[in-house]
Amino acid sequence: MLRKILIALGLVAALATGTAYTLRPTKITPAAIASSVTHTPALIERAWHLPAAAAYKHTLAWQTNGSKCGPATLANVFRSLGEPASNENWVLAGTGLCPTGMCMMGLTLDQLAEVARKRTSRKVTVLRDLSPEAFREQLRRSNDASRRYTINFTRKPIFGGGGGHHSPIGGYLEAEDLVFVLDVNHDFQPWLIERERLYAAMDTLDGPKKRGMLLIE
Repeated sequence: MLRKILIALGLVAALATGTAYTLRPTKITPAAIASSVTHTPALIERAWHLPAAAAYKHTLAWQTNGSKCGPATLANVFRSLGEPASNENWVLAGTGLCPTGMCMMGLTLDQLAEVARKRTSRKVTVLRDLSPEAFREQLRRSNDASRRYTINFTRKPIFGGGGGHHSPIGGYLEAEDLVFVLDVNHDFQPWLIERERLYAAMDTLDGPKKRGMLLIE
């Protein structure tokens, strides 16, 4: 009974604050995914050869449930950097977060940054309230093999439905102005999107704060 009450309270709080994540987000059809972003094989293959993306070796560990995109994102990032034992459980161990195996309403950008800092000696920076120009400059830097970026955005402006999400950024095809998003949700797979559209999906509120990116270097 207590569990049901806590879940109900969490859902009420989410509706009241506009928190990005829900346990049952709107289902996005394969057709909507295909028509919303670029999966062109030749472009995707080029993107996989960008300096940072290449470190993922064409392989992603998919999130194990709809609330764990944040931990899955960090697990993939750390694996690409050669960090030890990097999976969702390792990422969350000792944090006190997601004790039932579900991250109620998901993790915010700031929570994910704190989790990352507990798991690496690398510098972790929250990038928030970026201008379009600053966003472009960070994307250019995402092609530096020593850097890793993650992005927190909401799916709705891109796919017409869905909630907030975290995924690694694999890099930036600057000539085409396309960003390579290594989506940790198996249903979506990695995709390319115009920089301005991704910026619009990131430049949104998650509760009282804007979404943004993490830089791990």
